[in-house]
Amino acid sequence: MRDAVIVDAVRTPVGRRNGSLADIHPADLSAHVLKALAERTGIDPAVVDDVVWGCVGQVGDQANNIGRSGVLAAGWPTSVPATTVDRQCGSSQQALHFAAAGVIAGQYDVAVAGGVESMSRVPMGSSRQSGQPFGRTVLDRFGVETFNQGVGAEMIAEKWAFSRRQLDEFAVGSHEKAAAAVDSGALTAQIASLPGVLDTDEGIRRGTTVDTLAGLKTSFKEDGVIHAGNASQISDGSGALLVTTSEKARQLGLTPIARIHTAVMAGDDPVIMLTGPIPATAKALERSGLSISDIGAFEVNEAFASVPLAWLAETGADPALVNPLGGAIAVGHPLGGSGAVLMTRLVHHMRDNGIRYGLQTMCEGGGMANATILELL
Repeated sequence: MRDAVIVDAVRTPVGRRNGSLADIHPADLSAHVLKALAERTGIDPAVVDDVVWGCVGQVGDQANNIGRSGVLAAGWPTSVPATTVDRQCGSSQQALHFAAAGVIAGQYDVAVAGGVESMSRVPMGSSRQSGQPFGRTVLDRFGVETFNQGVGAEMIAEKWAFSRRQLDEFAVGSHEKAAAAVDSGALTAQIASLPGVLDTDEGIRRGTTVDTLAGLKTSFKEDGVIHAGNASQISDGSGALLVTTSEKARQLGLTPIARIHTAVMAGDDPVIMLTGPIPATAKALERSGLSISDIGAFEVNEAFASVPLAWLAETGADPALVNPLGGAIAVGHPLGGSGAVLMTRLVHHMRDNGIRYGLQTMCEGGGMANATILELL
């Protein structure tokens, strides 16, 4: 039976909005990780059957199939095709699911999954500026005038009774873990630096405290708890993973890092929107036959601090194993690239620490989530 394995994973450092990566076209950000992946593995890009690329803002600089533009910008053969996927924040995690499914089905022998988002060049929401994407039927069904992720984050905090201090303490921890990961060298092997431009994640704010966060104004409710300091940062970045079968890896002289053990999706209430990781995790564990205690590392995207906190409350996972290298509150969240960025962090952390099973999940616009379980090889 065919399987799907990750041979290598690489990402850019994540740049702040209007920061060091803002002048780099998203096709070139994509090309940077594609070229790094080929150099690190030694593969001939001509063997790649498809590049499956995540991107949310598919307008402007990211229009017209940015995945294909990235392949061409990388100088790869014109015979290498690409497609671009939108599952909102989980776009490049979904790209990995599609690549793995294609490999297992025999449609591909070798695929690359990943994604990109330049939120400096294509601001969040650009693709819906000229119309109403939901339609009156959908809005009337749920009794709302629009769907808003920040309001959803506030609803989660209220439902699970999280105080602002709890959220801010989580945010401080994200910065502390991210800074420690940089200082220990834990991120070095996973990052393809851009010499003279950026070599480490740009959003980390050392010295962040609950007291400093207490001065920030809330963003979605005057008497709410969500603000810029306990939410993910608007960012630029890209990541890529090489996916093949164990047999094909042997033929190519490659040593896989991890097997894609289980890959699922789930839907949930689109109004609260961000709770999808809870049922997605339950579904992944049920399908895999594993328990939460079997998992040695978790990446749960920090869209807002209330999201992983609610996930922790419902799953009973060990908080010490969640986002061990920090998360999007500290590092940033380049939308369509984040799934690949997080997966790269997870793969390398598992290998570096001999962790057998890892799980990644992300909340997504529309009330969805992906969940992926990896097994170290």
